[in-house]
Amino acid sequence: MVVQEWICSVKNYLLSLPRGVKRALMASFDAVAIPIALWLALMIRLGGDISPYVHHLYVIIPYLLPATLLVFVWLGLYRSILRFAGSEIVWSIVKGVALSTLTIAAVITFHRLHGFPRSVLLIYGMLMVFYMVGIRIVIRNFFTTGGNTRGGRKTAIFGAGEAGNELAHILSRNVEIDVVCFIDDNRSLAGGVMAGLPVYHTSEIEYLIKEEGIEQILLAIPNASRRRRKEIIDSLECYPVHVYTIPAVEDIIAGRASVADLREIDISDLLGRDPVAPDRELFRACVDDKVVMVTGAGGSIGSELCRQIIGLRPKVLVLYEASEYALYSIQQEMEHLAQEHGNGMVTEVKALLGNVQDRARLDAVLSRFGVQTIYHTAAYKHVPIVEYNITAGVLNNIFGTRTLAETAVAHGVEVFVSISTDKAVRPTNVMGATKRFAELILQGLAETTKATRFCMVRFGNVLDSSGSVVPVFRKQIRLGGPVTVTHPEVVRYFMTIEEAAQLVIQAGSLGTGGDVFVLDMGDPVRIDDLARKMIRLMGLSVKDDDNPDGDIAIEYTGLRPGEKLFEELLIGDHVEGTRHPMILRAMEAMIPWQRMQKHLDELLQACQESEYETIRSILLAVVNDYAPNGDIVDHMRSAVVTPLRKEPGALH
Repeated sequence: MVVQEWICSVKNYLLSLPRGVKRALMASFDAVAIPIALWLALMIRLGGDISPYVHHLYVIIPYLLPATLLVFVWLGLYRSILRFAGSEIVWSIVKGVALSTLTIAAVITFHRLHGFPRSVLLIYGMLMVFYMVGIRIVIRNFFTTGGNTRGGRKTAIFGAGEAGNELAHILSRNVEIDVVCFIDDNRSLAGGVMAGLPVYHTSEIEYLIKEEGIEQILLAIPNASRRRRKEIIDSLECYPVHVYTIPAVEDIIAGRASVADLREIDISDLLGRDPVAPDRELFRACVDDKVVMVTGAGGSIGSELCRQIIGLRPKVLVLYEASEYALYSIQQEMEHLAQEHGNGMVTEVKALLGNVQDRARLDAVLSRFGVQTIYHTAAYKHVPIVEYNITAGVLNNIFGTRTLAETAVAHGVEVFVSISTDKAVRPTNVMGATKRFAELILQGLAETTKATRFCMVRFGNVLDSSGSVVPVFRKQIRLGGPVTVTHPEVVRYFMTIEEAAQLVIQAGSLGTGGDVFVLDMGDPVRIDDLARKMIRLMGLSVKDDDNPDGDIAIEYTGLRPGEKLFEELLIGDHVEGTRHPMILRAMEAMIPWQRMQKHLDELLQACQESEYETIRSILLAVVNDYAPNGDIVDHMRSAVVTPLRKEPGALH
């Protein structure tokens, strides 16, 4: 046991050496072997007495040694991956030794070393080939067999490139992870060794799981496109192993992340869609050197907008948020990023508590800071929550938008960008209806002014936002299930939150007044398929009728109030492109502002009096194709107050 531990420590020490040092060590072995091989060849040829040719060795070796090492370097024999019998390495060794032998012949001819046995060259060549192949096999076997005392999870690294190599070195000091091998789909790498570990082809994964006990696979392919990552992940889905991705290796080395930050496969990897780089002109137009305000700055979309905006160097970034905790969190992050992106001009970050329904507060903020651009994300977005809290949803989503928009016009705000949702299209729930109502408010108000350019940006679900299904599914899987899906046929559109924020900023620069922009969300995702894929990629199996002994069951809970099977992004077929390939302009009917004001007055009164039927009828009248799919379920409407029962003799 002591010997095994010593061998393991020697291995880890050698593996931890810089690559240049390890290459130098290998070259040193060869530098010693070259003159020994020539001496042995002469001994074999002459039967032991080489004294007549010692002078010849002194002449040949000073030429032979550097020339041979240079040839070996040129042929790549000191690269980190060493391939063995049957692969390119043997042919490279033969070529290198042949050139080394020709060097001896050239020196003999040049220096007229008459009498030197020519057969020595053949013997030397054979000895060098045997040595070169043999020493590499010995080194390979030393690092890949025996001496393993670690008890961590058996792990394979997918990607036998620079990132995989660096990761293997880092993980060699992690007792919880036992890296057994590399896997790569490049057949030319199969059969080789990197960082002391064997490299296998992807076709051998099943063998590795059964024979080597591989439990998890780490994807070390940071430079692969999302489409390529999706192909690889899809190929791994059928195996009973847990698949993780890693932070960027440079972040690990720099200390910004650790190997403990291994993350589950993200749905962005499963979508397989590469983001389009921002149009720099559109990206900066409404932000650069301007006073920018983000409402709902602490929310999922709002905070990501702030992260994108701060990098575009606005003069002032006003964070407007109703939640004190959310405001504090985003303020701390933005102040740090402002310093990081400063380059001589540090953006002022102003964190302001406030509600978008508070006209006096908004009036003071816009006046005090001279806001030029507003990104309005403050809204209630969760369908069931708004369904159970109708008046609160209407007041915030509709009247909050109206108050902010009217205040923006009064203070000459240049650009007003409102975040909308695919649920505003033919809505079946109150939340979607309020968001479509808000769109109509801004379209109507846009007709009354040219000073403020209003536009709305409509898109589907963003990944890792609050309430997203992905973290919910992940938590349910970790707890042993079941994973809850509302309906086996439900589908949704998804987009990464970074891409959505970038497109929102660019859409604001395209607006001319009252525009409804729709983001290209790609193909919709079937939620049931997503749940099954996540279960399998966490190394588990789905428990169903076909596999009653599986690990995680999927439970269908039924559509919640206001939900529908699929969402849409366009109300009609009238849509036109813009200069950005991912942003479309929807040409939709609007309602004149004067009529909208009348509806708003009636709606406000209904909210104040908690007239839920009236609220629904007004939403039905204003929002075309609003089709509620159930009864009114507001908690305040259905609440029954039970008086406290007083016990006999209780104090009054």
